Amino acid sequence: MCTVAGVLSRDAEAVTDWLERYFDQIGCRSGSLHPSHLQTAMRYSSVNGGKRTRASLVLAGWRLARGGDELWDDTALAVAGAVEMLHAYSLVHDDLPAMDDANIRRGQPACHKKFDEATAILAGDALQTEAFAILSQDGLCDDPARQLELVQLLAMASGEAGMAGGQMLDLMAETKIFDLPQVRYMQELKTGALIRAAALMGVVAGNGDMAMQKAVSAYAQNLGLAFQIADDILDYEGDAGQLGKPAGRDAEQGKASFVDLLGLQDARRTAAELVSQATEMLDIYGSAAAELQALAHFTVDRKS
Repeated sequence: MCTVAGVLSRDAEAVTDWLERYFDQIGCRSGSLHPSHLQTAMRYSSVNGGKRTRASLVLAGWRLARGGDELWDDTALAVAGAVEMLHAYSLVHDDLPAMDDANIRRGQPACHKKFDEATAILAGDALQTEAFAILSQDGLCDDPARQLELVQLLAMASGEAGMAGGQMLDLMAETKIFDLPQVRYMQELKTGALIRAAALMGVVAGNGDMAMQKAVSAYAQNLGLAFQIADDILDYEGDAGQLGKPAGRDAEQGKASFVDLLGLQDARRTAAELVSQATEMLDIYGSAAAELQALAHFTVDRKS
């Protein structure tokens, strides 16, 4: 059995290779005026580093549904690639001056610093729509109903009821004091929605039954919140060099975090409790769920 670091590294390499091949493919689109500059910004933002945690959740969910006999198939990699494109879009837009105004991402210049703001906006827009182009391509799934479910899951995780809504609340938090339930709700949308969708999409792509979908959904809901609490802890005490982005941004922008509201020790304890609850949801699947459970523990142990 691979360590969690080994799982992440193996899955990240496979999904990064898939993304590289995909961008090579769309780079062959006809027309001398085709916007290759935009493609360069899209590739830069989605292939340039990252742990691929969400992609690994897709693949681990797929492996659980398929019984663990294979690492992935073409469908699983395509779904993981679509989730990574959607995630990359959110980071490109989050870093913009009108949003979080961050200049560094994954240890490299943010998209709007590497290129310019207009290119970054268009790159984010294009990455988002490309993700749905991948999920809607002919023959992705044998069952059209499951393919439609994949589209719906990613749409719900990225729109007003997901990341976009969460980001709006995050902006409001700069001028309004949020209490703990409000911060929790904001982060369930901004961070948790895509984490939940990623794990669940893997199960759906792997033909997991409804009982498995419910168990993984409950697992991922707890995981998403634990992931954000760990992020807040890293933002509070982390090193920018390890994080690959500026530390202390929440305090600088006057945003309430779980560390502010709970205190550092209670935040750590809450994250650990959430991970415990997440892993318990999958105990029924025994060793087949070991990867998903290890990924949950990784969220509170990570240093970046």
